[in-house]
Amino acid sequence: MKEDGTKSVQLTHSKKGCQMPNCSPNGKKLVYMEQINHAMTIRVCDIHGENTKTIIGEGMNVIPSWMPDSLHIIWMKVQPNKEKKDPVSNAQIYIANTETGQYRRLFSNKEQIKFSNGMPSVSPKGDRIAFVSNRSGTMRIWISDLDGNDAKLISKPDSEYHEKIKAPIEQKVPTWSPDGKWIAHWEGVEMTHMSRFTGVNNPKKDQMIASTFHVWVVSSDGKTRRKFGKGDDPTWSPDGYVTRAFPDPKRGGPNVMIDTGDGEKELPIVPPKKNWGRFTWLP
Repeated sequence: MKEDGTKSVQLTHSKKGCQMPNCSPNGKKLVYMEQINHAMTIRVCDIHGENTKTIIGEGMNVIPSWMPDSLHIIWMKVQPNKEKKDPVSNAQIYIANTETGQYRRLFSNKEQIKFSNGMPSVSPKGDRIAFVSNRSGTMRIWISDLDGNDAKLISKPDSEYHEKIKAPIEQKVPTWSPDGKWIAHWEGVEMTHMSRFTGVNNPKKDQMIASTFHVWVVSSDGKTRRKFGKGDDPTWSPDGYVTRAFPDPKRGGPNVMIDTGDGEKELPIVPPKKNWGRFTWLP
């Protein structure tokens, strides 16, 4: 669809739904996650929704994205758990060739895989990767070489722990700017501390947790960091502007906002009172 929500065309069809789309840098392919039976599969199609094929058919595979070559994809493979824990707490990063179907774990040495690594995003040049890891204790944004070496924590939060909520401050979903100079990410108290996950009804606590959700932007060298605004699931438009999304009771759904350079404006891409998921920009 266009930015104003018009001229929308449905690209995929599924019994249980298709989520987390990501458009290739050359604008010709789409990778996404589809739930098939008990698996979260990774599928690729052309930009018109045709010539679909399954790349990874088994396990829980989420948040796929492209390498700059528009040939390889990376994603997070999570291990199922019965305790409703955050999926990224037990995850690893994988890479696959979309033509041959060959895939492997991206980080492979013992020091790297003894921690959880997930939600990967590769730099525009393809030489660095931003990801989420618990190697410092709490989920934080890290950057490393593509093979996982030279890893550095780059976005240190103002506070490690929320005293009123009694829960740690976490960071998730890093994404690179088109020029490779910045990384946007979510920061706040994870929703696994909310009533629907704990089983203890506490609306006041739920509202307090939701109020911590913010999008931050940090320079790729970690020297500059600023809060962008309330919300989650940041993306970058092709011309380098940040989007963020947050619940809007008046709309009965999410409000997606984009920076304009002079302020912000709403992107009416999600109809009122409709469910939604992550979205992707065409180059």
